[in-house]
Amino acid sequence: MKTEKEKMLAGELYLSEDDELVEDRSRAKNLCHQYNNLNPELKDKKKAILQELFQTEQAPYIEPDFYCDYGYNIKLGENFYANHNCVFLDVNTITIGDNVMLGPAVQIYTATHPLEAEARNSGRELGFPIEIGDNVWIGGGVVIQPGVKIGDNAVIGAGAVVTKDIPANVFAGGNPARVIKEIDNS
Repeated sequence: MKTEKEKMLAGELYLSEDDELVEDRSRAKNLCHQYNNLNPELKDKKKAILQELFQTEQAPYIEPDFYCDYGYNIKLGENFYANHNCVFLDVNTITIGDNVMLGPAVQIYTATHPLEAEARNSGRELGFPIEIGDNVWIGGGVVIQPGVKIGDNAVIGAGAVVTKDIPANVFAGGNPARVIKEIDNS
């Protein structure tokens, strides 16, 4: 029988109030709180907190305030930058490639709820993975919905709501986001 955490990561309905998940979220909230309240000059301590939160050797550069649900479901490539006030709801995996930049207030949501009221009111939730390729720039205020893949070298315009996959080498924007033009990366 699967644990609630295993169901969560499999994209199945799960109970978020499971003791293990509550403890894991509490750990992440405490680490985010420590990070967001550190003196900006304490660069080594900030790096250590992010490495513990994400369980990685990478050294991402994230401006406070930053919030996430678990942290351990977030995989960051090299040379990652996130501006102020980003939120990652990582009930499923968020995989981000190398050389990715996020503007302020970017929101990445793997979490969702059933559409049917009875199922939604049961307290069960679900989530779907998000993948962002290499060399991607995501403008301020972008919202990325569950299950989306963004291809290498893509640029997402500020304020876009990304509800479907975005191919590589394009500029996309709007609500819902759509491809506006191809980018020549030669």
